[in-house]
Amino acid sequence: MTANNSSAPKSDVEIAQAHELEPITAIAERATVSEEALIPYGKHMAKVDITKVPDNAPGKLVLVTGVSPTPAGEGKSTSLIGLTDALAQLGHKAMVALREPSLGPVMGIKGGAAGGGYSQVVPMEQINLHFTGDFHAITSANNTLAALIDNHIQQGNDLGIDPRRVTWQRCLDVNDRNLRNVVTGLGGPGNGMPAETGFTITAASEIMAILGLATDLADLKRRLANITIGLTYDRKPVTAGQLNAQGAMAALLKEAVNPNLVQTLGGTPAFIHGGPFANIAHGCNTLIATRTAQRYADIVLTEAGFGSDLGAEKFFDIKARYGDLDVAGAIVVCTIRSIKYNAGVAKADLNEENIDALKEGIVNLERHVENVAKFGVTPVVSLNLFTSDTDAEREFVRNWADEKGIALEESEVWAKGGDGAIKLAETLLANLTEGTSKPLYDPADGIENAIETIAREIYRADDVQYSAAALKDLQTLKDNGFDTLPVCVSKTQYSFSDDPSQLGAPTGHTLHVRNLLPRTGAGFVVALTGDVMTMPGLPKVPSANNIDVDENGQISGLF
Repeated sequence: MTANNSSAPKSDVEIAQAHELEPITAIAERATVSEEALIPYGKHMAKVDITKVPDNAPGKLVLVTGVSPTPAGEGKSTSLIGLTDALAQLGHKAMVALREPSLGPVMGIKGGAAGGGYSQVVPMEQINLHFTGDFHAITSANNTLAALIDNHIQQGNDLGIDPRRVTWQRCLDVNDRNLRNVVTGLGGPGNGMPAETGFTITAASEIMAILGLATDLADLKRRLANITIGLTYDRKPVTAGQLNAQGAMAALLKEAVNPNLVQTLGGTPAFIHGGPFANIAHGCNTLIATRTAQRYADIVLTEAGFGSDLGAEKFFDIKARYGDLDVAGAIVVCTIRSIKYNAGVAKADLNEENIDALKEGIVNLERHVENVAKFGVTPVVSLNLFTSDTDAEREFVRNWADEKGIALEESEVWAKGGDGAIKLAETLLANLTEGTSKPLYDPADGIENAIETIAREIYRADDVQYSAAALKDLQTLKDNGFDTLPVCVSKTQYSFSDDPSQLGAPTGHTLHVRNLLPRTGAGFVVALTGDVMTMPGLPKVPSANNIDVDENGQISGLF
């Protein structure tokens, strides 16, 4: 898209740097955050003390999800931010609730999570880099527990922890494939007991999930104590609470538990807090941030990562379940380019008009709309426009929506900010309900039922196959009473199946479960499927190669 008031496109970082930010005190005043609740982090960022948030009636909650992601980008966060600015322009007290970016994608390939063009949350450089230090606190808490486990074993192992069955891994907020499998404790008895382990990226760590689902500091501490770190020699679970680790971890996280307040380019208040990935974690911003935003705003727009099969499913079945959240409306973001890509069109050819590809690929969009409706919410489709979209292509998508009875509006938020989403905002408002959302399954029916229900209803799989290792994991879950927790399926984001090459809307496939991992602090079981990794790797040409800073501290190349 072409940026406002310019004959040439600008980068996201140039647009953000050219914007004059309001003081965070002015944003807090607009949001009616009291002075005693505000904890400034410089001039343009703050945390909000959750112990001083008013107990107002919650505002309506809107979930923003998208189609299966493509290398061309769909602009889900960008659409959410622009739509929220549009609601504010229409006179509504609206607020953003988004996840924090991980340095893994920032330095890798995807980019940040602060939106783009004239629909961004700012200051985008700080948000995309260290921000207020939440990720560092999570990393420190995670690795403190890892050190305490190893030290307990070294110092006599009173709990009888089997070093071969320690499941707790260290974490780091980078994409680093070399850390997926490591050996620690080399160098003789004074350096600990040698053990095979590995690293998880911070965004996929259980501490991140716990921060995302905790309701306050006391609940955070309780969840930390409930973490299962491994098994004893007689196959009994060992918790972080048995190591008395929860106090130190909670102390490291006591500031991170408070949500971060920033602003959009349109001056709308925005909470950015927590950052779990949706393919290998539960993919939602923190429950604390969402609830806090609802206490200050009439309408809150929040995002679940990737498509309806990943972030949205986990939002309804995990986050909304634990947070007792009702969703009043939903948005499914798509682009003409993403529809063509799901028909098999190569990225290099997506700018060419191709009605036949739209006819074939639109089944992906239709599947995502159907999936959201299964949770009791009828979504509005946001068609995020690009300059390469032709009139014929736009007419085809509009006609398809009319024939299917699906509410659809075009948006131009990258180039126009809130002005580019006014019609979308009006259509969303016309489709809001009082909140009728529901989860897909009952965890009490067992982990197998949960996985098979998701596979059948959301992925349209015909079968679920468990590896030998997964079957052993399943028995361990049953033996320890963990098999009635909700499930967090870790799966490729590029397909409804566990095979990233199956684009569009495949049916009749098999979901392959290779491991089942208890996350008893977070309160769910992770099902690893296909070849998904919990520590991503960098691409051949990582984004980090393009990022620089000059002698005045001005950052360039950050998208």
